[in-house]
Amino acid sequence: MNQLAQESFTPFPGISAQVYSRADFEAVRDIVYDIAGIVLPAGKATLVYSRLAPLVRDSGQQTFSRYIDFIKKDDAARRKTINALTTNHTFFYRESHHFEHLAQQVRPLLLDKIRSRQPVRIWSAGCSTGEELYSLAMTLLGPDKLGARPFLEGNLAILATDLADHAVAGAKAAIYPLEALKDVPPALTQTWVKRDGDKAKIAPELCAKIHVKRLNLLGDWPMNKQFDVIFCRNVMIYFDQPTKDRLVARFADQLLPDGHLYIGHSERVAGPAQEVLNLVGSTIYRKGRM
Repeated sequence: MNQLAQESFTPFPGISAQVYSRADFEAVRDIVYDIAGIVLPAGKATLVYSRLAPLVRDSGQQTFSRYIDFIKKDDAARRKTINALTTNHTFFYRESHHFEHLAQQVRPLLLDKIRSRQPVRIWSAGCSTGEELYSLAMTLLGPDKLGARPFLEGNLAILATDLADHAVAGAKAAIYPLEALKDVPPALTQTWVKRDGDKAKIAPELCAKIHVKRLNLLGDWPMNKQFDVIFCRNVMIYFDQPTKDRLVARFADQLLPDGHLYIGHSERVAGPAQEVLNLVGSTIYRKGRM
């Protein structure tokens, strides 16, 4: 991370260096990088201050320097710090071509698989508050419950993971403003969304197929089975290239042969994973057979 040290540092206006200094920012930056792989350039110094100042105050520490010493020793406080610096911008049916591909190209294959009593495994990695997760789940099940019966009654498991505790809680709740689902095809929302005033609740039979967990993508993965589909979109934009390459290689290992990986519109597969992941659509990759 030393290459970032030469960038210009802009402290929060009006804040004394005794409270928040360049050294404090760099210490926070290094902690976040080491734990979550997130790169915080010097231009994010103001953002770091604004998001962490309430935590510094609530912890009873008078300066950022003391707070940093505190979180180095306190796991819960360190976790809150990572939560505060995690961005969870997402919305339903984002990058809709991915869901169109899933519905048209992948769903028929998975339907055949589950009808033959084979398991189907899907992972939304970096699921945020669940908008991507439920977009892909509704797309997979399709617009009518009769057609979805093989998935609902078969061996389907959808895993959703995120690093941030508040994101995991939001995904588990599966309740959203009705307006948030405006881009989802009406045929899907009519089947899989229960309306309650201005709120939308994802149908319980769909939620029963989903397991939402907290997971650091840079840490150990407890999953011992491979996946048919992995979504990891607009997560790797916060990582440096070596971290991206290592993560994509791990995704490739975690995919079944002929499995699909969907990544964000500004992301690309590079490094060793290029040998096994073949581009089959816009930011859509399929794992080849060895």
